[in-house]
Amino acid sequence: MRISIVGTGRAGSSFTLALERAGHAVRLLHHDELGSIGSCEVLLLAVPDDAIAEVASQVAPSRDRLVAHVAGSRTLDVLAPHPRVASLHPLITLPSGELGAVRLVGATYCVAGDPAVLDVVGSLEGRIITLSDAQRTAYHATATVAANHLVALMGHVAALAESAGLCLDDFLPLAHQALRDVGEVGPHAALTGPASRGDMATIDAHLAAIPEPERSTYVAMANAAFELAEQRRSQTSA
Repeated sequence: MRISIVGTGRAGSSFTLALERAGHAVRLLHHDELGSIGSCEVLLLAVPDDAIAEVASQVAPSRDRLVAHVAGSRTLDVLAPHPRVASLHPLITLPSGELGAVRLVGATYCVAGDPAVLDVVGSLEGRIITLSDAQRTAYHATATVAANHLVALMGHVAALAESAGLCLDDFLPLAHQALRDVGEVGPHAALTGPASRGDMATIDAHLAAIPEPERSTYVAMANAAFELAEQRRSQTSA
């Protein structure tokens, strides 16, 4: 399949490598090279979400070409007025082109639109999920929390570790164990620590000991842990 990809960032570079390795003829273009799209069968827009509509509007519509984007937060409306449109959002992180290309193979994809996009995902051995437009924003919010907010939480851990004279690496094995527990027994059963047992004295001591700029994040996460613990108790007593 002849595929042109617009966007030379991490997403565009990842898809270029992955699709080339899957046997497609792929061209990677900068957003100001739209005149070089050529006679591709698929035009994949891997540009920032807010730029999709503008870039799509600069390409002449053609029934011989599928135009698709890879954004999780946008519906197909941003690809108007192209007659054949689709989207394929990979539910993975793409920290670099090379690592992203490896992760794209066998990844889960949220897919919508023209059935031809299934061939693209199939060539990457992807697992497909479909959602309504009404579900799309909640889906993307969930993905953001699962990846971006988790990374931000590790930044919080790094700051607390430094205040204790340690570093993030000292606590990463503990974080890996906790996340593995969530996968094996679920969030409610995996929860441990002072909030899970209602130990306010320990939490107050923590707040007094940690740097002031980190306290609001600690409180927010402790409140979330309290809520999770309360849900667990409610389930147990039901």
